[in-house]
Amino acid sequence: MLISMIHCFFIAFGVIVGGAFLGSLGSLLTGEPPYTSMVRIAKSLRIWAIVAAIGGTFDTIARFEKGILDGSTFDLFKQIMLIISAMGGVKAALLFFEWILQEDIT
Repeated sequence: MLISMIHCFFIAFGVIVGGAFLGSLGSLLTGEPPYTSMVRIAKSLRIWAIVAAIGGTFDTIARFEKGILDGSTFDLFKQIMLIISAMGGVKAALLFFEWILQEDIT
């Protein structure tokens, strides 16, 4: 479970960082300010980074259903921990951009 949590953390981190960097390159090519677009893109990718890190929404919903209806509390606990770890990766990526860009991202 710890290995899955580490993977989720870094997948979410990578989606935010990679998406914002590559998206800002597109903004640079079109003449828009890259730092402003980097912040905007990082904010808009938050939920998608979590979904990508946990492997899609349908599998997670099925495991939640199994945990609640079948009484498998370990599956429910595992999914909650994976979501929290993905949220930590997103927050770490946003803090990384605050550190790099010296802007407050809220």
